[in-house]
Amino acid sequence: MNADRIPFNKPYLSGKELEYITSAHRNGHLAGDGPFTARCHQWLENGIGCMRALLTHSGTAALEMSALLLDIQPGDEIIMPPFTFVSTANAFVLRGGIPVFVDIREDTLNIDETLIEEAITPRTRVIVPVHYAGIACEMDSINAIAARHGLSVVEDAALGFMSSYKGRKLGGIGHLGACSFHETKNVISGEGGALLVNTPELITRAEIIREKGTDRGRFIRGEVDKYTWQEVGSSFLPGELTAAFLLAQLEAATHINEVRVETWNRYHASLAAAEAGGLLRRPAVPPECIHNGHIYYVLLPTGVDRKEVIDALKCARIDVAFHYVPLHDSPAGRRHGRTHGRLEKTEKLAQRLLRLPLWIGISPTQQEEVCQGLVRALENAARNGIGKAGG
Repeated sequence: MNADRIPFNKPYLSGKELEYITSAHRNGHLAGDGPFTARCHQWLENGIGCMRALLTHSGTAALEMSALLLDIQPGDEIIMPPFTFVSTANAFVLRGGIPVFVDIREDTLNIDETLIEEAITPRTRVIVPVHYAGIACEMDSINAIAARHGLSVVEDAALGFMSSYKGRKLGGIGHLGACSFHETKNVISGEGGALLVNTPELITRAEIIREKGTDRGRFIRGEVDKYTWQEVGSSFLPGELTAAFLLAQLEAATHINEVRVETWNRYHASLAAAEAGGLLRRPAVPPECIHNGHIYYVLLPTGVDRKEVIDALKCARIDVAFHYVPLHDSPAGRRHGRTHGRLEKTEKLAQRLLRLPLWIGISPTQQEEVCQGLVRALENAARNGIGKAGG
């Protein structure tokens, strides 16, 4: 990589990761559920406000545990947005579930809560709100719909760690929540995740499913004299070295969050004039939401060739990225899921979205270079007769 290139992402180290990994090695406990795992669990339970936190080897694993916990059966329907990562759907499809894709909101790109109720059928079991870019879905409405129809709510909070909705941390609002600590997230462990359990009656089963379907956790706590196979499960827990790395990150989570939000705010201020001029649209954050600065994206004007903008920025040594190909428009999405209504907003907005570099350590000068390069590329498009970016 050229020294003067601005990369899209750089993993951040808090400074204690190697110290904690060395300590884990010295403890002689490298498999899962050692002392560092326990400290991570305590941090998450206190920091998120969930009833029980269980580290997993990925955010995907946390979602897969959710599907097992909720006893998803073939033909059960799971309502979710199509603008999300494949794991949101895969976790339920693996159990025979059918994703039902509901369109997204124009402002936040989250699932449109006003469309959920009409998508419910007698086969519906779960609603999966995905907090895009760390900005919360309208959780009060979603939880109320779920309560009226006897449904479970699984928050896909992979992008929303440390974000909040009306003062409550994401992942701690639905019946279950899934976090990701992948290298690309704010708080990282390389690969990693956590299942957040907010329903008391699911806690014991969650522990069993995570430990290969056994009650080994009860055995370790001295509650039984042996552990045995209780139900279907798998090996969802990470090793202790991963937990040690993660604990160092969790202890720095407030600092990480503050710096990323400051970086996000600089982009937002720098691009205000470009939005006022119709060159792009900036992200919208509802007043009840406090976000974590995970993603700064812009929406390009309708008709702009996004690849040309990406190529222009690449020539300027700036790495940017688009995001998800909507699941309903993928081969597996068409095979395993179905749509509710026309997903016009999803299709339109997904084609216009562009994510800007955002990582701890990117300088204000580099951010200004990104903004200037983006504006130049869009001004060139405007001179070629492309329309405005509103709506």
